[in-house]
Amino acid sequence: MSILAACLSGLSCALAAGALMGTLPPMRLPKPAFAARRGRDRLWLQQAGAGLTPVRFWAGSTAAGLLALLILVALTGSVFVALVPSIAVACFPRGYFARRRRLRMREVQAAWPDGLRDIGASIAAGRSLTQSVTSLATTGPTALRVAFERFPELARVVGTGPALEVVKAELADPTSDRVIEVLLLAHERGGPIVKSVLEDLVDTTTRDLKLLDALETEGLEMRINARAVVVLPWFVLVALTARAGPFREFYRSSGGFATLVVAACLTGVGMAFLRRLGRDADEERVFGAPAASR
Repeated sequence: MSILAACLSGLSCALAAGALMGTLPPMRLPKPAFAARRGRDRLWLQQAGAGLTPVRFWAGSTAAGLLALLILVALTGSVFVALVPSIAVACFPRGYFARRRRLRMREVQAAWPDGLRDIGASIAAGRSLTQSVTSLATTGPTALRVAFERFPELARVVGTGPALEVVKAELADPTSDRVIEVLLLAHERGGPIVKSVLEDLVDTTTRDLKLLDALETEGLEMRINARAVVVLPWFVLVALTARAGPFREFYRSSGGFATLVVAACLTGVGMAFLRRLGRDADEERVFGAPAASR
């Protein structure tokens, strides 16, 4: 048992170090079966600012779960007690980056009204639409500077339209899709109508963002309470079995194992229901491919 624990400890440390340092060897998966999933995962991690490939991300998450399992087994003396909290630790990186991705995407959405006003002011000053959009990479809101940092070079190489399509694919956001589609239409049509179109777009985008903020605020407290209800009982169980006594002895027995199996199944079912009930109604991308899952 100690040899197995030592091997798992060494494996988890090696995976964690390789994931953090970016030295894990590339893993080739069958393209037809995994190409679409790998592409969605890569886009998801890019939007979250993780700076990792999907393989390295999942390897690091697995290493974190194995390390937590070893620590909790040493603390509680039971693999069964430690299993569910270890799975939660393994899922923590995804939850962290999912929140980070959501915040980054919300920053981009919130920056569009100011960015569109900047574009409108540039056009009113006599600049072309391409020049106005290019200025977002240097003088626009911070979130849009990051999103459009490659646009000036792309516009010179492939043209304004294809460059905007690349930005739209990288953002993969319904609000950004609508804005960029209007910018594409304005670039194709040109003329004095561009300014009035941009003004209308600012108004509609601002209303959409206010509605999104209201919906997210409404459900924040319920999401926090739901996660606490799921997590706290397992932390209490770890605390009860951290020292020798009747609790540890019971959860080492067959009756304790059966209790933990039932509890784990109920936890899984409860999490699935809570996730489904508390999931935000994500807007579908009408002008692009389906967004990466949250």
